[in-house]
Amino acid sequence: MKIVTSLIAASVAVLSLCSVALAQAKGGVIDVATIGEPPTLDPMASTADLVGMVTQHIYETLYTFDKDWNTTPLLAAEMPTISEDGLTYTIPLRTGVTFHDGAAMTSADVVASLERWMRIATRGKQTAEIIKSVEATDEATVTITLNKAYAPLIALLSLNNSAAIIIPAANAEQDPLTSFIGTGPYMLKEQRADQFIQLVRFEDYQSIDAEPNGYGGGRMQYLDEIRFVPVPDPNTRVEGAVSGQFAYADSLPVEAYERLSGGQTEPLVLKPFGWPAFIFNTKEGLGSNLAFRKAVQAALAPQDMMLAAFGSEEFFTIDGAFYPDNFAWHTDAGTEVYLPEGDVEKAKTLAQEAGYDGTTPIRILTSRQYEFHYKMAQVAQAYLEMAGFKVQLDVVEWATLTQTRTDPAAWDIYISHSPFLSEPALMGVLNDTSPGWWVSDAKAAALDAFNAEVDPDRRVELFADVQKIIYEEVPLIKVGNFNALAAQSPKLEGVTPASWPYFWNAYLTE
Repeated sequence: MKIVTSLIAASVAVLSLCSVALAQAKGGVIDVATIGEPPTLDPMASTADLVGMVTQHIYETLYTFDKDWNTTPLLAAEMPTISEDGLTYTIPLRTGVTFHDGAAMTSADVVASLERWMRIATRGKQTAEIIKSVEATDEATVTITLNKAYAPLIALLSLNNSAAIIIPAANAEQDPLTSFIGTGPYMLKEQRADQFIQLVRFEDYQSIDAEPNGYGGGRMQYLDEIRFVPVPDPNTRVEGAVSGQFAYADSLPVEAYERLSGGQTEPLVLKPFGWPAFIFNTKEGLGSNLAFRKAVQAALAPQDMMLAAFGSEEFFTIDGAFYPDNFAWHTDAGTEVYLPEGDVEKAKTLAQEAGYDGTTPIRILTSRQYEFHYKMAQVAQAYLEMAGFKVQLDVVEWATLTQTRTDPAAWDIYISHSPFLSEPALMGVLNDTSPGWWVSDAKAAALDAFNAEVDPDRRVELFADVQKIIYEEVPLIKVGNFNALAAQSPKLEGVTPASWPYFWNAYLTE
């Protein structure tokens, strides 16, 4: 049985796994069951985890994260040289790297890709306000000049979500992206809607000459082919794993744990994984009223929502802090308004103060592909109705949800979740253009101070101010912390437990 009690601790095992995997011959095909069809194969254009999970095999970024969530070079040859004033980043590029079409990657491709990222990606648009210029110093060097110091820059360039992928300069003008060419260890062969996304080994891939290290280090290509299969129904994903149809099945309901034990699959628990959240539309409609958001915050009962979603306290904890206490970023600032049991009477009072008319429905956008989202929505509906709100649950496919949430006229709350990210500035809610569109002077002041500070200890102190503003202005409601469940075939080895599962370095045994 494969039970992973800590993402960080689990990743330490990758070196021993790799030493075994190095002896394995190439070959084999795996089917990976995902929660559905990704809305796009352009990771710049989406913040959906599913998009990043699939496309990280096709495209690469300048930097990525190691097993301890430190940034590490990927397409960059080294970590950047940063000027004393923190405004100039000189990034040397790896040479000999080729795209899937055989063309060599140069600084011209990197510049064009980063310019597209700043034009298209939500995180790129936010960063564009801070970047003064991106220039090719020579064929193997790029210089990024900022108009003010910005500590999260390299972490943003490392993330596979709203990602700063590097693509051929000739494709960087495409919007939407129609040519899916990257530098990654696998390349797209075929996509059949609602059937599979077929990736095959890129024979000319240039791996970093190093031991695998989280998302960083060497990326070995043992498997001939990886097929990502959309399976929207979570119980179908479970049964497919149990029968041996899938080598890996992602995002399974936790009550399936015993069903997955033994036989042709094994349960894989990622602990702690992240936090679910109810995200408000602060731009239009009911959610644009702060008093209304505070009324909903008071009405909801995190304890009951998490219990309904995860069943056993082995799979969740009730915690209002955005990072658990084993993270350096942990702080209780602002969490005094986090009420595990909720307060319906307080919610009724706040709803009156907000001028809620009692008839306009709160439109909650959710999906059953993440079953725990839907279960939390059901409990939330009950508590909100007790507080006098009318509730409309809009249950859609996850791909539909990720498109619908971009329309501020279509929803009031949507349900999502996030893993615990190494850099708080990567949290989607802190991005002005992320669906929810939370913008305020207080947020800007707290976030600007946090992002401009380079001293790690001081940044921890300043994050407390950021968390406090989140609780004061309620752009979202954090429900709690949860552990995630997946399933993996005993024949599949070399997979490092990760927030976004990846299958380079993976291999099949008899």
